[in-house]
Amino acid sequence: MKKSASFLVLAFFASFWCYSQSIATSPYSLYGLGSLYESNFGLTSALGTAGIALPSDDFINNKNAASLINIPANNFFFEIGGTGIQSSFESNLKKENRNNFQFSHFAFAFPITKKSAFSIAMMPYSSSSFKIYGLKIPIIDGSNEYYYLDVLGTGGLNNLDLAYAYKLSNKLSLGFSASVLFGNTTDERSYTIGNSITNIDKKISYGGIRPVLSSQFKMSPSLTFGLNVKSPTRVNATKTQSVAIVSDSGTANLETDELSNTDDFYLPLDIGFGVNKSFKNKFNVTFDYEKSFWDATNQSDMYGEFSDQEKFSLGFSYLKTKTSRNYFDRIKFAAGAHYDTGYLVVNNNKIDDKNFSIGASLPLDHLSSALFISYTYGTKGQITNSLIQENYHKLTLNLNLDGIWFVRKKMD
Repeated sequence: MKKSASFLVLAFFASFWCYSQSIATSPYSLYGLGSLYESNFGLTSALGTAGIALPSDDFINNKNAASLINIPANNFFFEIGGTGIQSSFESNLKKENRNNFQFSHFAFAFPITKKSAFSIAMMPYSSSSFKIYGLKIPIIDGSNEYYYLDVLGTGGLNNLDLAYAYKLSNKLSLGFSASVLFGNTTDERSYTIGNSITNIDKKISYGGIRPVLSSQFKMSPSLTFGLNVKSPTRVNATKTQSVAIVSDSGTANLETDELSNTDDFYLPLDIGFGVNKSFKNKFNVTFDYEKSFWDATNQSDMYGEFSDQEKFSLGFSYLKTKTSRNYFDRIKFAAGAHYDTGYLVVNNNKIDDKNFSIGASLPLDHLSSALFISYTYGTKGQITNSLIQENYHKLTLNLNLDGIWFVRKKMD
């Protein structure tokens, strides 16, 4: 079975080159829930995605719910974002390019009292999209008899994130958030053997809630620490399947939209630590470390395995002054680097991701309204054992609008 699965992995990736124009995301979205998507609010995408210890004083920091207590009183933040990606997929044999634009998120946040705040956000959580035709696979290992496989996969999960923050003291704040995950993936497969075609159409619906506890500790005005603990969670799954055989004698429907059991998906315990240090209120350094304990979920995929994952993020930013009348003095510049070991092991190789980024925050008023622009270049995977290396250029645009609410007009 392992040998057959390894062959399928190689066949899937090899066939990718013939039909790469049909791939909407990444060939690695074949696994699990699909490619997990990380939405980065504000300027965090330019900071190497670091942000666990950053405050939410001029944007909605979705990296740490406890940061929301930094939203100025009576201010209301609304943010929307999108990402454009130009990707090239490369193997030892060929290189292909494709372009894609995807919605990133929309969110709003506001303080409830002097010691509490709330946010709500909608964003994608995962994407599964691949299209492959004409895979030639031996019926039995080592056999000269083959069948042909066509595969079309679509769908993904959404994340409705609800967050609450409470200020325990001038130094310590706590946050609680709940990620409501929902969505479905579809998998349509056709197996051709001689003059007979077996069509299997499968739709899996997912649903689950993942609690997250967060905190930030402000040791001094220039030094802050952050902590995130994401609970291990079971994402419930239900499968609806139709099976039909088409041959010279006609079509035989073996199953029609039949509901059946399927394995639930388990998200691991995830712990993240961050530190943020500012120098003279102009230069800022932030660092995040995260670890996801995938080994403890005891899961595997037909084409690969899940393994513990680590992420390292480092970001730098510079802002001359926020109150200057000179517009260029109020532009914040940022740069960062990110390394993700990945959680997928395919053919004994981890699918890692490394990138660097630059960006800027362009103020739109004298409050916190701003346009955040960042550029990221990165690579994912590697060109070994018939795997694919994905090189990507990513442009991220986030718009944050800041309004003053709940303030009575003053009469002269």
